Amino acid sequence: MSYADNMENALKNLEAREEVDPAEARRIRAREAAEEAEKAKAAPFAEALKNGAFTQDLLNHAVRIGFGHRTKVQITWLDTVLRLDAKQLRMELHPTGEGVVAKFFEDAHETRSEKVDLKKAKPEKLAEKWLGALAKA
Repeated sequence: MSYADNMENALKNLEAREEVDPAEARRIRAREAAEEAEKAKAAPFAEALKNGAFTQDLLNHAVRIGFGHRTKVQITWLDTVLRLDAKQLRMELHPTGEGVVAKFFEDAHETRSEKVDLKKAKPEKLAEKWLGALAKA
C-alpha cells in the first residue's frame, strides 16, 4: 500500500468518525489535547530520567544488589518509562507533570508507589527498597 493510499484511508476514517458522532469526535480531540498537554508538562522530567546521573547510579546499584542475590536485573525503556525487572519484582519510573513516580510491583500486582525527587533522592536507597524482598526470598 502506498503512502497516498494510507493518507486517503486515514482521511476517510477521520471523516467517517466525525460524520457518525460529532460530539464523540470533540470528546476524543479534547482527551488527546489533554494527553498532549500532560506529556509536554512531563517532558523535562522524562529528559532528566533518561539522561540524568540519578538513573545511571540507580541502574548501577540495582545491578550490583541483584548480582549479590544471583539475580539478573533486566532494564527496559518503554517510551519515557524506565522498567526494572528482577525475578518476581518490578519497579517502573514514570515521568509525570509533577515529577517522577516510582511504582513497585510484586508478582505483577502493584504494591505501592512513591514520588521520587531526582535531585535529592538517593539512588542506592531506592534500589534497596525495590530489591529488599530478594533478601527475604
